[in-house]
Amino acid sequence: MTLTAAQTASALARPLDGRVAIVTGSTSGIGLGIAESLAELGARIVLNGFGDPQEIERTRETLSTLHGVEVIYSPADLSMPAKICEMVAFARDVLGPIDILVNNAGIQHVAPVTEFPNAKWEAILAVNLSSAFYATKAVLPEMLERGFGRIVNIASAHGLVASPFKSAYVAAKHGVVGLTKTVALETARMGVTCNAICPGYVWTPLVEKQIADQARAHMMTAEQVITDVLLTAQPNRKFASVEEIGALTAFLCGEHGASITGAALSVDGGWTAH
Repeated sequence: MTLTAAQTASALARPLDGRVAIVTGSTSGIGLGIAESLAELGARIVLNGFGDPQEIERTRETLSTLHGVEVIYSPADLSMPAKICEMVAFARDVLGPIDILVNNAGIQHVAPVTEFPNAKWEAILAVNLSSAFYATKAVLPEMLERGFGRIVNIASAHGLVASPFKSAYVAAKHGVVGLTKTVALETARMGVTCNAICPGYVWTPLVEKQIADQARAHMMTAEQVITDVLLTAQPNRKFASVEEIGALTAFLCGEHGASITGAALSVDGGWTAH
């Protein structure tokens, strides 16, 4: 892609100029918001996730054009370790060594433990926890060799506290926080940081759809679903925005985040302050 003179000058002044960032689960929602925040600061982006191929290509083109950075896409299925390794190798071949890894991909299923399908348990742990391990393992050697790396794991308030009927999700997100701390300790003197962001409810198209579905299923208004179901645990009674999560991720990936490592940073309106 040929950049204009203005885009080139702008890119040179940006703090993440030239950095290569993989953001998993980034074709929509929180992951896309993170990719946008990193691209705005000059990072070259590897998008990953599922969705309509034409819509993903439009997203890729828009992100690249808007911020004047290279943006590529990997359709890797993160439930498969071999595909994760292929994604990292593809990113390295096209853009160069990986500077930033954001493990954001996640899935959910809600059911009592006694009724929780075994296949759902395995799938949630594979995508929400194991993929973060395999992706980290794949990028970490080069980060350590080069003396720089930023790993940000998108955990959840459920990485710190539990809720009923979410056994697999809660277990996986607690595991993500534990993995974060371990990687941080192992890399603390080597220029690599590893942190977890623990959002409460974030306003995304998926959450908006869930509100509409629950309202129909329970004969409630959308406002009742928001205040009486979703946000009861959040003292500020407000959804976080994808822009907030993106901005925090970008800060952690920049030079001013160099001394923050092993942290589980809550963005939950006070949920885990109880």
